[in-house]
Amino acid sequence: MVFKRRTPRSYGRALLEFFYPRGGWRRAASYMGHRLSRLPDTPERIARGIAAGMFSSCTPFYGLHFVIAALVARGIRGNILAALLGTFLGNPLTFPLIVETAVQLGTWMLGLGAGLHFPQVMAAFGYAWAEFWSNLWLLVTGGEPNWFRLRLFYGRVFLPYLLGGVLLGVVTGTLAYFASLPLIRAYQTRRRKKLRERFIASRAAARATSQKPAEPR
Repeated sequence: MVFKRRTPRSYGRALLEFFYPRGGWRRAASYMGHRLSRLPDTPERIARGIAAGMFSSCTPFYGLHFVIAALVARGIRGNILAALLGTFLGNPLTFPLIVETAVQLGTWMLGLGAGLHFPQVMAAFGYAWAEFWSNLWLLVTGGEPNWFRLRLFYGRVFLPYLLGGVLLGVVTGTLAYFASLPLIRAYQTRRRKKLRERFIASRAAARATSQKPAEPR
């Protein structure tokens, strides 16, 4: 296959590169920036796509960030591929800060007192998923499910995370839009100029070659 690796990665290597990409996070961020700036679309649509991707990364819907980013980008007429690339905001380095900020902000908005911290939030998500599937199994086998912990998880973790994440996502996405728009415009202008200069140079070279007198036999 064309895109298949010659040497398949082991599960350990794939996990390591998820937390620390080959070449480091700085190189990965630079690569993402080049990919975003070279997208064949208007700067406004690309910037809106980036904003949509960053917004989705602040929500608690793990595993659905790509879907949310694409839907939001479509709703605000942004570039969908830019939105998918924009979800790069949510990575192992930034997730603790995103989760901590979103939950604390949502807890403050709801007046719930002290908010949970990142390790507690991740543990709560794990317990909630385990209990959800356990209760579904009890419904199938005829047992009596207990939804008390899930209701507690919703009111104390998920709802604060959702409210704070939406507000954080709107702020982050707006800042990303206004920060990336002039950069994308400048990059595209510079790239068009280089392509035009290259085209003119190639035409001049072709004209010079065609006008060159033939050598006598």
